[in-house]
Amino acid sequence: MASLAWLLIPFAAAVGGGLWAGWAARNRRSGKTGDNNELNGYAAFREAMEKSRTGT
Repeated sequence: MASLAWLLIPFAAAVGGGLWAGWAARNRRSGKTGDNNELNGYAAFREAMEKSRTGT
């Protein structure tokens, strides 16, 4: 019976890991990762830095 308990631990960890991975990836399927917002913000930052460099 003790060996069955030791086999149940990795099985429970694998199931828990699968559930966590599914929960963590839920935003990726809906397109709400924020990558577009980050890239747009970076482009605005670069544009602002280019303007400040040409003004001096």
